[in-house]
Amino acid sequence: MCVFISICSFSLEAQSLNETRDIKDAYTKNTRSRDGQPGVKYWQNTATYAISISADPPSRLIKGTETISYTNNSPDTLNKLVIKLILNQHKPGAARYGGSGMDYQTDGIVIDRFSIDGTDGLWDNTNNTTLVDVLLKKSVLPGAHINLEFDWHYDVSKQAGREGMIDSTTFYLGYFYPRVAVYDDYLGWDKTEFTGGQEFYNDFNQYSLKVSVPANYVVWATGVLKNPEQVLQSAIIKKLKIAATADSTISIANKEELLQHKVTLQAERNIWHFEASNVSDIALGLSDHYLWDASSAVVDNKTGRRAEMQAAYSDTAKAFRSIVHDGSYALNWYSHNFPGLPYPYPKMTAFEGNADMEFPMLVNDSSIDGPEGRRVTDHEIAHSWFPFYMGVNESRYAFMDEGWATTLELLIGRSFSDPKAVDKTYRQGRVSHWATDKLAVSQIPIITPSSELKDGYRHNAYGKPSLAYLALKDLLGDDVFKKSLHVYMDRWNGKHPIPWDFFYTFNNVTGKSLNWFWNNWFFSSNYIDLSISSVQKNANGYAVSIANIGGFAIPFDVYLEFADGSNQVIHQTPQIWFANEKKAGLAIKTNKKLKSLRIDGNLFMDSDLRNNSWTTNP
Repeated sequence: MCVFISICSFSLEAQSLNETRDIKDAYTKNTRSRDGQPGVKYWQNTATYAISISADPPSRLIKGTETISYTNNSPDTLNKLVIKLILNQHKPGAARYGGSGMDYQTDGIVIDRFSIDGTDGLWDNTNNTTLVDVLLKKSVLPGAHINLEFDWHYDVSKQAGREGMIDSTTFYLGYFYPRVAVYDDYLGWDKTEFTGGQEFYNDFNQYSLKVSVPANYVVWATGVLKNPEQVLQSAIIKKLKIAATADSTISIANKEELLQHKVTLQAERNIWHFEASNVSDIALGLSDHYLWDASSAVVDNKTGRRAEMQAAYSDTAKAFRSIVHDGSYALNWYSHNFPGLPYPYPKMTAFEGNADMEFPMLVNDSSIDGPEGRRVTDHEIAHSWFPFYMGVNESRYAFMDEGWATTLELLIGRSFSDPKAVDKTYRQGRVSHWATDKLAVSQIPIITPSSELKDGYRHNAYGKPSLAYLALKDLLGDDVFKKSLHVYMDRWNGKHPIPWDFFYTFNNVTGKSLNWFWNNWFFSSNYIDLSISSVQKNANGYAVSIANIGGFAIPFDVYLEFADGSNQVIHQTPQIWFANEKKAGLAIKTNKKLKSLRIDGNLFMDSDLRNNSWTTNP
């Protein structure tokens, strides 16, 4: 079979991409380059956090103190700082994505003391915003540092979501500390209010975290435990060392050991000290009765480096008994296949909670039986590369992380399960809810800032961009796709990429403009709907005309059935829509009589199947 493309009077390759004014300014200032690389004047700010907190369950009171050393690497003089108090989202009257019950509401974070460079300041705790402007008496010059100190307290929310009380003696603490918002080269201060829906945008920082808890409480957190000998009994430390090089799951602390107080040292209180470098956030879980398993996986064949996989869970969470095995597989598979870059951290912990939410080196997972539970774990671990390997602005461009995690959950699922069943789950959970939705929210362009979306958020963050990445993979082929992806990730590792950095990097690496594809998938109001316009017999076989009613440049398969009972399947990549995204033609060379023809996008679910088949007249 050969393919011909309808004649078009213009070249789509000459298209340009729309850049909003803030993005254009970044290119003008040379902080970013249109070849996709960080510009010669690229910069980003950073900070060092030294945090100490105390918890004493079943009391929900958390007390904290921290020192922040913030560095202004920008060329701008900062006359203020913006402080994020994300847990103020629990305060009555706070802006929220949805409703909340009384168990969700708290007084938020209460600042007890605040100082700048050693001078105490006043803090207004009456506001219910998650963003607070702090005006500076002494500006922070380019290249200068400023030191902040906070003492604060808050009550853990009774209603656990991304963070909160799991049970009376088990807490998951996320977003628990005051932090400096991102100040970047295209937005300036990030002033996106957290409403409980969209996610986050943070700088890459250095963290020291100390957690004081009573004896018999174990703490799992972002980072490496620096003082195991000061908090754990020797038998537990020995098992952790074995697990660090083991391929099979090791029980670190079982139910009997916990009940017999054979896990932690028996001091009145233990202080757990964790350190994490070049990460965008930290979180922790603590419990006096969670079981503890661990293993490891090789994540870098060149060096032989292993990453630990741990799990913390209640005795009743049957699904968690296999999560170390599943998580170790994910760390290894993602590192060696897609995205194919070694897992960037020394460990990963899955903590049983209620949210299915990612944090660096720590995921808050529900206990879900069967394949769905493993899919969720795979999705959350995939976030280690998107957004944490690169500092993606999740609140503004959610498709840059959720779209990739959705794609990776599909690809890894095919590696250990029936691909047809995995594809079916993907279609049902990630595609069908918007592919057949005729409401306007299903056709909002993917590039639309996530912070401005509500009903269309999940469409644009998960399923649609995932299909765009899969279409791109089909268009370029696996080798070129992976090569381009690696260059993008290497260029922006530890930095703050925006969508245009991704687009322009792929253009640069492939050596051709893919702007026609970016415009088609990310800047348009397209949807998926193909139609067989006509099938005509000719001297060489058949001429087939296909209309792309919805407009998305999707790959699809052509299923041919001949009168002699034989069948043939021919694959079409998105390249077929290069010259004309609205129609294309296929020339089927054959001397056989065609009985029927069907087009099928598989994962790319057609919104109207009534026009996807053709049968010859009897």
